[in-house]
Amino acid sequence: MARRFYGWWVTAAATARAASYTEDVKLALPLVAAILLWSCGRSSTDNKNAVRQGVVDYLENRKGQTGLDMNLMNVEVTNVTFDKNEARATVAFRAKDGKAGGGMNMSYVLERKDDKWVVKGRQESGMSPHGGSALPGAPGGMPAMPLNHPPAPESK
Repeated sequence: MARRFYGWWVTAAATARAASYTEDVKLALPLVAAILLWSCGRSSTDNKNAVRQGVVDYLENRKGQTGLDMNLMNVEVTNVTFDKNEARATVAFRAKDGKAGGGMNMSYVLERKDDKWVVKGRQESGMSPHGGSALPGAPGGMPAMPLNHPPAPESK
């Protein structure tokens, strides 16, 4: 038996299929909602803020060795790459008062432990953390003078 539905002729089989589809949607909707709520509730640690917190925690724990007061520093993760449970980050340190110059950049390797990033160590880049690099053959690891620079006076 066919009946008219919004200008269309609908058969009893089509009506049964539509009712079955509606029942399936009603059953699946709570499951989809639960999955969405569960995934939104999890905090992802693959972000700059989580890596920054890992570096700050690392330096706070080493405060006795370094003498750094992290409350006086601006810490910014300028670059980070994630590879499974490891992260490589470049971190910029600047004084909050802005009087101490340009600051410095350090590279760190971090490992994910539970829901936190923990510093495994520093990644050496071959560059001085103060911006200059020592040239091969320079005495004492000091940078060489620029070309055409007059000779420096001998120290006594």
